Amino acid sequence: TKIPALKLVTYFFAVPYRATLELYLVLLFHKTSKPDFHTTPTWRKIFIFVMYAPLGVGRAKRNPERPNSPPHPLAHLPKCSDLAAKNVSSMRALRLTTLHAPLEHTDIPTPEPAKGEVLVSLKAAALNHRDVFITQGLYPGIAMPITLGSDGAGEYKGQPILIDPSFDWGNNPAAQGKSFNILGMPKNGTFAEAVCVPKANLHPKPAHLTWEQAAALPLAGVTAYRTLFTRCHLKKGEKVLISGIGGGVALFAMQFAIAAGANVWVTSGTPEKIEKAVALGAKSGANYRETGWDKQLRQEVGGFDVIVDSAGGDGLAALVGLCNPGGRVGIYGGTLGKVNGLSPQLLFWKQVSLLGSTMGTARDFKAMVGFVARHEIVPVIDKVFPLAQGNEALSRMALGEQFGKIVLHNDI
Repeated sequence: TKIPALKLVTYFFAVPYRATLELYLVLLFHKTSKPDFHTTPTWRKIFIFVMYAPLGVGRAKRNPERPNSPPHPLAHLPKCSDLAAKNVSSMRALRLTTLHAPLEHTDIPTPEPAKGEVLVSLKAAALNHRDVFITQGLYPGIAMPITLGSDGAGEYKGQPILIDPSFDWGNNPAAQGKSFNILGMPKNGTFAEAVCVPKANLHPKPAHLTWEQAAALPLAGVTAYRTLFTRCHLKKGEKVLISGIGGGVALFAMQFAIAAGANVWVTSGTPEKIEKAVALGAKSGANYRETGWDKQLRQEVGGFDVIVDSAGGDGLAALVGLCNPGGRVGIYGGTLGKVNGLSPQLLFWKQVSLLGSTMGTARDFKAMVGFVARHEIVPVIDKVFPLAQGNEALSRMALGEQFGKIVLHNDI
């Protein structure tokens, strides 16, 4: 707010010297609740020194010789030294120090942001199978000690944000470059009270999501979005099959496809998970542990335009056989390993496309967050644990019995 010059002159001649100066100081810092003397123009610093020196600088506290005197009128303003970052010297984190052993819930120094980075205060983090694989030594380039965790949501400068966990994708939107890496290995991740990430990787948290729901979104959400839309070019009205429903990516793929106007079917080895998927909007499903599951789906549906799979193995041949002519199979994982029994005749005659997909570009992530906000999609949460119980959360993830994302909550 600008103060008219005439009013300032009136103040200077109408009130005592000290009250006038203190009023000026209040007006000087009027525009912010956190004034910073170090950024004040030099001419103002000189004015304050010359005008205020006779009154005794630094008498913001009560005069010890007059214990009943009122506090200085500016005592409520924070000291300049207090305006620096209010960093806490240490924080709690879950650290991997030994393979095949529980994570250590311990105090570590609060990280210092490097150039281009910011420090995010984390409210919640979510688990991925990647975290379990790292603890088991089933991941390349493991370096310890390390704070795991790729998914996180929190605050930066008081603003609610979530973190894009993809780093250094490169210049080719078709595929990640050699420098590509994911938050949580090799860089310290989100199983902590704070994390340093590039400022460019911060995105506004969709307003309809809780901290836990927002933390569940990043890695699985961008993986599902890129697989469905960037790679498989899903269209409204198409028939979609999601294999292995219950995991984070599979559930997001189902939710995104339904929101886009597709008709979705699922597979699972557990009837209860199929029932839960139907309750969320899937048409039906098949138990892949039962003989003839693929024939059941063919009889019920006829064929699929898009199939999303993370297992691979011998079951992939059956999935390809369920494709309509021109069908697309998006593959974002391979937990069952190599594929046997896949006939190339099915691929070329029906012109089926096998499309690999990993994580996503910054553009994919931004589009995914916008899609979730626009359709008010709510991530499915399996269970929430406090950070201190991170090992229990990892054990649940390792069992593979969850339906939805497993989340860690920071009580800060």
